[in-house]
Amino acid sequence: MPTDALPATRPFNFHLGFGLPVAIMLVLLLADPTGLDFAIAHWAYDPQTGFIGRHSRFLEDILHDRAKQAVILIGLLAIVGFVVSLLIKSWRHWRRPLGYLVLAMGLSTSYVTPVKALTGVHCPWSLSEFGGQETYTPLLSHRAPTDKPGRCWPGGHATAGFSLFALFFVLRDRRPRLAKAALYLALALGISFSVGRMLQGAHFFSHNLWTALFDWLISLGCYRLLLYRPALAPADALAAPAETGVAAG
Repeated sequence: MPTDALPATRPFNFHLGFGLPVAIMLVLLLADPTGLDFAIAHWAYDPQTGFIGRHSRFLEDILHDRAKQAVILIGLLAIVGFVVSLLIKSWRHWRRPLGYLVLAMGLSTSYVTPVKALTGVHCPWSLSEFGGQETYTPLLSHRAPTDKPGRCWPGGHATAGFSLFALFFVLRDRRPRLAKAALYLALALGISFSVGRMLQGAHFFSHNLWTALFDWLISLGCYRLLLYRPALAPADALAAPAETGVAAG
């Protein structure tokens, strides 16, 4: 067996793993979440002073800037580790897991900017209902005429936290307990980043929910393609050595 070969992985229900997020996406598209979005946004908005977290130093400097830098550092360490695995033979068994981590985290964060530019959805703080100048339009509606297209769907900062779903999948077959902790970390950071930006008026609730769904599907899809190795059925396990022997002859 080559040193970088992967053992059989733990079973995973991909029908549920893919199906539930897609079902939630369909619900979001068919049942416009505007009412819920506005209700939550109004809770965080004061007509006299604006969004309660708009000028919060903690939300902007710590929970936004420093926290995002910490996640970027994790991604950079994964890249360095992957490069090392290409150069040092004793690291070969880490090549595929680290490659997965680089790919999943990279895709989970890189799609946001182009999708924001494509959709042109405005932030709450830009809307007339919350002291701005822009007219609100639902996700699938034509945008109202404007000189400043929005850049707020999906949630950008939330993806820094939810991109760590990749840590859960890279650990689930080697360190299950640590993988569970990584999943909780991704959820905690993603939700914290989401709430912080909602308090600042930067995003609606549904913007961040879409981000979580996208990032989960990306991490799960990359896991299925790169790391998932189901155990052979008994008949296949018996046939594999025979086939190898025939090939060798």
